[in-house]
Amino acid sequence: MKYTCEVTIDLPRDRVIQLFDNPDNTSKWMPGLKSFEHLAGERGQPGATARLIFDQGGKQVEMTETILSRNLPEEFVGTYETEGVKNHLVNRFYDKEPQKTRWVTETEFTFSGKMKLMAPMMKSSFKEQTQEYMDRFKKFAERASA
Repeated sequence: MKYTCEVTIDLPRDRVIQLFDNPDNTSKWMPGLKSFEHLAGERGQPGATARLIFDQGGKQVEMTETILSRNLPEEFVGTYETEGVKNHLVNRFYDKEPQKTRWVTETEFTFSGKMKLMAPMMKSSFKEQTQEYMDRFKKFAERASA
């Protein structure tokens, strides 16, 4: 399953990247994130892994992040894996105007096991959640810079 989401943030790209690239900010715009723990590799660099734990409706979900490419301010690529789900995420950041940044996310999910059967019924919810996270980041970033 593939899709693209985007949002325009009313801040210069350098400020957007500064906020996006700080793992301490992630819980401020990603609801349900309970912890972000660096596991291996050079923090924030290609090959690094981290464990993310989410509370999703009372259920704990553990996910492993692997950074594949970090070419900021242009691009950040990673995979996020949990049982039955692998998410390949490409984040691109564009200067839209002197004080605006266009953030585009290209997402590809692959599924295994029982998730492979359930995924077709859940496609819209995956895209909605991605867009919600991006919209929450926009609000967080604009408020943090006000």
